[in-house]
Amino acid sequence: MKTEAMFYEKLKDKIHCFLCPHNCVIENGHFGKCNVRTHEDGKLFTINYGEVTSAALDPIEKKPLYYFKPHTHIFSVGSFGCNFTCGFCQNYSISQFKAKSQFVSKEDLVHTALTMKDNIGIAFTYNEPSIWYEYVYDASKLLKETNPNASVVVVTNGYISEEPLKKLLPYVDAMNIDLKSFNKDYYKDLCGGSLQSVLKNIEIAARNTHVEITTLLVSGENDSLEEVEEIAKFLSSISLDIPLHLSRYFPRYKLENEPTNIEFMKKAEEVAKKYLNKVSLGNI
Repeated sequence: MKTEAMFYEKLKDKIHCFLCPHNCVIENGHFGKCNVRTHEDGKLFTINYGEVTSAALDPIEKKPLYYFKPHTHIFSVGSFGCNFTCGFCQNYSISQFKAKSQFVSKEDLVHTALTMKDNIGIAFTYNEPSIWYEYVYDASKLLKETNPNASVVVVTNGYISEEPLKKLLPYVDAMNIDLKSFNKDYYKDLCGGSLQSVLKNIEIAARNTHVEITTLLVSGENDSLEEVEEIAKFLSSISLDIPLHLSRYFPRYKLENEPTNIEFMKKAEEVAKKYLNKVSLGNI
């Protein structure tokens, strides 16, 4: 459903969207980099409000969140679009393309979540929730107003501006944030974003809610023990107890590098454990 977007301003005959650090300046009739926010005659609209492409009752560990309400299940929903263009995206069919979707009102979403058996709340996941912002914000707020004990989880690349992040955080109980690399060029060339913004948001989120971090170790790209050590050092400077999930890469979408070497994964785990109390290997 098309609805007016938040976090934008008019610049003469263009629109400046400041939902994420791309800070797109969008001409009339055009979309921002996320492909879901469009300028129409002096207003910015989002085309994915309430549009659900995927829904499932998942184990919380699948997010992955190992230290937030373990052994429970959470109603997980996603839409389409992303503000990154990762060549190795696992969910590229919904992140990089306008996938088939069904409109679900925030009221229906919350009702479904609260009446579903063995469910602790709603997880916004699968594609990038930050560019589904208006719906994620409205639905999270409604869920918390209806049942303060229900949980809101956001699985994200962390590429969002500070103002919208801080506006959403009071309604969020846990986040899994992708820290894709500790290399500026990797972020720029493989993901189409910037490292610094993500690092800053990890710090902000970790001060306000439960945060776990996932790093996908991609063969030939960011699979170095030095980089794993830098990531672990950075996280330990915030808290020794931030969980780090080191995830194994498999060829996907545009990238055909070999799957990550399992022996390397084990060494990476050892290195990270020098700095952090909670390190897990995923996808192995």
